[in-house]
Amino acid sequence: MEITRVAVIGAGTMGAGITQVIAQSGVPVTLIDRDSEILTSATNRISAQLDRAVQRERMTRDEADVALSVIDTDTSIEGASDANLAIEAVPENFDLKADIFRQLDRACNSTAILSSNTSSISITRLGSQTKRPELVVGLHFFNPVPRMSLVEVVSGGRTGDIVVDTVSDFARALGKTPVTVQDFPGFVSNRVLIPMINEAIFTLHEGVAGIEEIDTVMKLGMNHPMGPLELADMIGLDVCLDILEVLHSEMGDQKYRPCPLLRQMVAAGKLGQKSGEGFYSYED
Repeated sequence: MEITRVAVIGAGTMGAGITQVIAQSGVPVTLIDRDSEILTSATNRISAQLDRAVQRERMTRDEADVALSVIDTDTSIEGASDANLAIEAVPENFDLKADIFRQLDRACNSTAILSSNTSSISITRLGSQTKRPELVVGLHFFNPVPRMSLVEVVSGGRTGDIVVDTVSDFARALGKTPVTVQDFPGFVSNRVLIPMINEAIFTLHEGVAGIEEIDTVMKLGMNHPMGPLELADMIGLDVCLDILEVLHSEMGDQKYRPCPLLRQMVAAGKLGQKSGEGFYSYED
């Protein structure tokens, strides 16, 4: 199986980043979102990122122009009809993702691979929403997509081996390192990372130490490049909460219970970098 055209559904931060790296590899890609303003914002952001890469001599102007030329946009799921790989990249909500998978199942060719960028939701459950569960797989990219090399390839309960091999080869063609994991809540990355972030928030909530102190301990004591609270701001506090909700629900273990401070901050719209304020301020 060869990937010759891709559709990315969802033009938020992850969708735009995934679209950018695919376009940089020269593969035609259609970015789909029902909101035309979000599509415009995403393509402008991709263009600005490519311009910055040219300025920093990470690519030539011609390479950037070619990448932009292979990107199409569409406000309808029908824009995925000629893709042989669709990548869903919408927020961590099962009902929303399931609806998109049902639409993709109808819109795409029967041999097309349907994948999800989910960071915690079951690929097996998403596959059950389609008539092709053997062609459904997880492709979990990491933010910021152009810089992060890892892709978790999640094999669902009925995912075919050839599908895992095909998307793994595709990830390598994008310059990424694929790691195959099985379909358990949170997979590997977020099952380990998000509870650590949640515990750091509890540590702040309980007054053990301040924000900068907690991050400094983890950076200097554990050699982490970023502190957990700084990282939570980059991921998005709403995303962290969504993942914890899935882990808590699916695993039934109190150790995944979201910290009340995290809930409070999300309710107040303090989501991290994308909202201008989280544990740190980003208004400047």
